[in-house]
Amino acid sequence: MMACTSSRGCLDFWSIASRSTCCRSREGPSMKTVGKYRKRSFLCLGEWFRDGGDTTPFAMAHGIDVWGAMSLDRALAAGFSASMAADSKFLAEIAIRRHVEAFMNVSSLVDVGGGDGSMARAIVKAFPHIKCLVLDLPHVVRGIPADGFVEYVAGDMMDFVPPANVVLLKLVLHDWSDEDCVRILSRCREAISNREGGKVIIIDTVIGSQSQQIYEAQLFLDLCMMTVTTGKEREEKEWHMIFLKAGFTQYKILPILGIKSLIEVYP
Repeated sequence: MMACTSSRGCLDFWSIASRSTCCRSREGPSMKTVGKYRKRSFLCLGEWFRDGGDTTPFAMAHGIDVWGAMSLDRALAAGFSASMAADSKFLAEIAIRRHVEAFMNVSSLVDVGGGDGSMARAIVKAFPHIKCLVLDLPHVVRGIPADGFVEYVAGDMMDFVPPANVVLLKLVLHDWSDEDCVRILSRCREAISNREGGKVIIIDTVIGSQSQQIYEAQLFLDLCMMTVTTGKEREEKEWHMIFLKAGFTQYKILPILGIKSLIEVYP
């Protein structure tokens, strides 16, 4: 991604935006390894359509699912984490600025699958009164230094989510099947059940909520999800069905930017 710097209405120069740093192998964790895994997965699509069964093209190509691969390959895990961190910094600024009311009157928040805590730190920076905790797998949070702003807990969101006013799921649910999403959201509902004003905030794609041009981009992302994970991008009616099955009664969709929306879900 390129960023333009201008002055007095004139273009001065173009530079690599911070969100794209992870695309360059010479500066820390890189998407290069992620790209290699994804390429082999796409090359297995034909075979997968013929006889893939319940597996994914990724698992067919590599003999292990993407989560297992990241637990074994540090370069893959680092590249994925770097890309998600860059995305978090970008989305957090816009989401907080456009929908500041979503984070008002919140005292505690759990960022489920929050990786290195980039999103949680952005929230704490904007709202210092919010106590933020990141829940992720042991190999993800292991070794992350304490900074005094965000706490880290190793665990599996399928089994338990720590209690909080708000549970945040940023680009998590599109990686999972409908059945797994219901299970994850059920754990989230349990986490907020005894909290006043409890809700789940989801930052994800809602297909069909934008123009035809963006709709095509959403479909491409849907193909990516199908190839690498068991998940998919969803239309509003699909989100609605998942929420109902997980025991939620109300939701509100707030557009953020392009294909991304912020969804507030209430028990």
